[in-house]
Amino acid sequence: MSSATNLFAELEEYYSPENLYYQTINSILEAAEAIKLPHRLKQIISQPKNEVMVHVPVEMDDGSTVLIKGYRVQHNNVAGPYKGGIRYHHDVKLDEVKSLAALMTMKCALIKLPYGGAKGALKVNPGMHSKNELMRITRRFTAALGANIGPDHDIPAPDVGTNAQIMAWIADTYINFAEISNKVEAKSIVTGKPIEFGGSPGRDKATGQGLVFVLDALFPEMGLDLSEQSVGLLGFGNVGSWTGRLLQQRGCTIKTVMDHTGAIHNEKGLDTEALTKHVEEFGGVSGFPNALPIPISQFYETAVDLFIPAALEQMIGPDEARKLNCKIVIEGANAPTTPAGERVLKEKGIQILPAILCNAGGVTVSYFEWKQNRQSETWELEHVDAELKRKMFSAAKRVAARAKELNVDMRVASYAEALQHLKCIYELRGIFP
Repeated sequence: MSSATNLFAELEEYYSPENLYYQTINSILEAAEAIKLPHRLKQIISQPKNEVMVHVPVEMDDGSTVLIKGYRVQHNNVAGPYKGGIRYHHDVKLDEVKSLAALMTMKCALIKLPYGGAKGALKVNPGMHSKNELMRITRRFTAALGANIGPDHDIPAPDVGTNAQIMAWIADTYINFAEISNKVEAKSIVTGKPIEFGGSPGRDKATGQGLVFVLDALFPEMGLDLSEQSVGLLGFGNVGSWTGRLLQQRGCTIKTVMDHTGAIHNEKGLDTEALTKHVEEFGGVSGFPNALPIPISQFYETAVDLFIPAALEQMIGPDEARKLNCKIVIEGANAPTTPAGERVLKEKGIQILPAILCNAGGVTVSYFEWKQNRQSETWELEHVDAELKRKMFSAAKRVAARAKELNVDMRVASYAEALQHLKCIYELRGIFP
C-alpha cells in the first residue's frame, strides 16, 4: 500500500488510484517521505482546510433561470492568505478543484510567496453564455462566496474559462458589498484584472514567461541550448500561445500545435504570432494557413526536443506517453501527466520538468499585482519581468540542487523543496492552541 493509501485510511477517507486528488497527494507524500516530514504535517497537507460549495440561481437573457454549482476549496494558509484561480468549465468536479488547491499550496511554497493554496470553479460553459449572462453569473457567485474571500484572506485569479473582465466583475462586486474601510486596497481581492483597473503589466504572459525563465535557468547545466530546440505544444490558450511566442523569440522551432479544434504541423516552424491572431479570430488552430492538418496520433508522434502540455489536467496518459517522441516534457498546465503516463515516460528515458515549477509564473506575477494594489503603485513591465526572473531562477536552482541531494527526479524535488519551506513555518508557528 502507498503512503497515501495508509494515510487516507487512517483519516477515514477513501480514494481510488484513478482519482486526481489521490494521485496529487500521493506524489506530495512521496516527497514528504524523502525529507522525513513529520506524520502530523502529512495529515494536515493531505486534506483541505475548507471546502465551500454553493448553488447559485441566475436569470438568463431569455428570462429563464439556471442553478449553477460552484466551489471554493481552501487547502492551506500557514504561509499566508489563500491564493488560487477560479475556472469556468462545464465538467469541473470537486476532486479536481481540491487537487488544484493542493498544488497551489505547493507552488506558492516552492516560490516562497506569502500565500497558501486555494482554487475555485463554476460548473458552467462560458462559451454558451452572453456577456451579460456571464456578468450576472460572476456577480452572483461572488456574492454567494461572501466572506469566504477577501484581500487578506483568499484572493482569486483567472484560470481556465475566465479572464481579466471576469476578475473586474468580481472586484467590483466585492468593493460594492464588502464591509471594509479601505476601498482602495479592496481591488486587491482578485489578481489578473485589466491594467486600467489595477492589473499588473506582464500578468497576461506571466505563466509562459515563467516557464521560459525556468528553461533559461536549467538548460545551461543540462548542456542544452534553448535556441536550438524544436517544440510541440498541446493547447494554445493563454499559456500555450504565450509560451509558443516567447520560445519562438528565443529561436525555438514550434513544429506542431494541437487544441480542441485539431492539430497542425509545419516542419520548418509555425509562426506563433500569426497563429495567435488566427485563434483569436476563429477560436482554434484548425484552418491555420501555412500549416498542414494532421491526425491526433501524428501530433503526439512528431519528433520534437521539447513537448509542452499547456491545456487541461490529465491529458498525458500511458497511450499518449507511448506515442511521444521527445527528450523532455515540460508541464505548462497543472497536473497534465497521469501517474501511469509518467511511468511510461520514465521508462522511455524522457525527463519531466513539473508544473509546480514550470507553471508558477502566473501566481508569482499575481503576487506582484497584489503588492502593487496594496501600495497604490504600478510597476513597469521591465521591473515585473526582472522580479519574475529572479523568483523563477531561484526556485529552479533550488529544485535542481534538491534533486541532486536526494537523488530524485525533478517532480519529487519540487515537492520536497516546497514541503521543507512549509515544515519550517509550522515549526516556527506551532499548531494553535
